[in-house]
Formats: sequence, C-alpha cells, structure tokens
Amino acid sequence: MKYSIQGETLPVVICELENGESMITERGSMCWMSPNMRMETTSNGGIGKALGRMFAGEALFQNRYTAQGGPGMIAFASSFPGTIRKMDIAPGRGMVVQKAAFLASEAGIEMSVFFQKKLGAGFFGGEGFIMQRLSGQGTAFIEIDGHTVEYTLAPGQKIVVDNGYVAAMSETCSIDIVSVPGVKNILFGGEGLFNTVVTGPGQLLLQTMPISAVAGTLRPYFPSSNT
Repeated sequence: MKYSIQGETLPVVICELENGESMITERGSMCWMSPNMRMETTSNGGIGKALGRMFAGEALFQNRYTAQGGPGMIAFASSFPGTIRKMDIAPGRGMVVQKAAFLASEAGIEMSVFFQKKLGAGFFGGEGFIMQRLSGQGTAFIEIDGHTVEYTLAPGQKIVVDNGYVAAMSETCSIDIVSVPGVKNILFGGEGLFNTVVTGPGQLLLQTMPISAVAGTLRPYFPSSNT
C-alpha cells in the first residue's frame, strides 16, 4: 500500500492499493475511491470486539474496502481541522490513542479498548477512562486535533499535560492524573482541578487544538437554551 497525505488545515490521506489489498475504516470516513473498490460492512472480529470499539468511541461496525481486478485508490478525509498521522504498528509496538482518533488502517491492524490502570485517571483526566489500543501488524492513520508536537520519553521521564492534549502514546507509556496544587491556583488559575501525567518510556504525541478546548471557547457565544 502506498499513500500520500495532502492538505494542511483539513488533510486527506490518499491510499493506492494493489489488487486484493484492503483498508478498514469507520462509517463515513471514505470520501472518494476508484470504482473497483468493493465495500463490505463487518464487525471485524465478532460482537465482542465490536462492543469494545463502541466503548472506545468508535462504531459497532467497520467498513472494509478491497481493490478488485487491479490496483485501486481510496481517500479518507479528516473530520476536524488538524493533522493526519501515520502509525507503523507491529507486535510490541502498539499505540494508545484518544477516543475517535482512528481514521483508517490496513487489514492487519486490530483496535481494542484500553482502560486506564488507575480509576483516578479515568474519572478526572481529560483523556477519559477509555482510550483505544491499536495493535497487530501494518499501517494505521489517526486524526489529531490541530498541530502535532512529538516527544520521546526515556524510562521514568514524565511530562505534565493539560487535560485533552494527549493525542497518542506508545503502549509502553503510562498515564495518570495529579491535582493542581494550591487552592488559589485551583480557584483562579483557570487550568481546572487536574492535569494529566504521562510517564515513559515511549513516544508521546500531543495536539494543540483538542475539540474539547474549542467547544469551551465557543460555548459563551452560543445562545442559551433558556432564552
């Protein structure tokens, strides 16, 4: 499979497939394709895995597109201003990504639910109790809100991140939450009650414009339901 990512603010990934090659995506992610791409809606692993994807913010069913009778082309567009990022997944090199980040992948990628090890990270952390784990073998594409900033964390190295800004991390990283110190900081600092702490080793991808932050900025400008 060959690919190219085009566009800046609202990117699209265009995949060139050999005969018989397949891509898997969520419903509604395909934007254009060659006429020899055959679509099949599938649970992709049975009802158990389908329910796991639903809890991770994805749909119960996925669409599999396969090139038939020769090479094929298919394109998947971003649903929000930001970045499309390629992930090379292999055994022992899986990635954990934010809910609804999955855009498309080769057929060898498995998507499952990832539960935080500590309940505190789930109930209070902006990344939520449930994230997505991408495993298996192949190439996956994820959506990142805004620009991507990448860090490589050494074993035990930590970084403190405001809630919602973690886009993806290696499955070798761990995530936890810490409270903002000081009553004055909590009441007047404007940064909320908690921050997310990611600990290495592994790769960490941060996003500069999470949808939650955009929604919070725009909320004061929306008409109240009481008016």
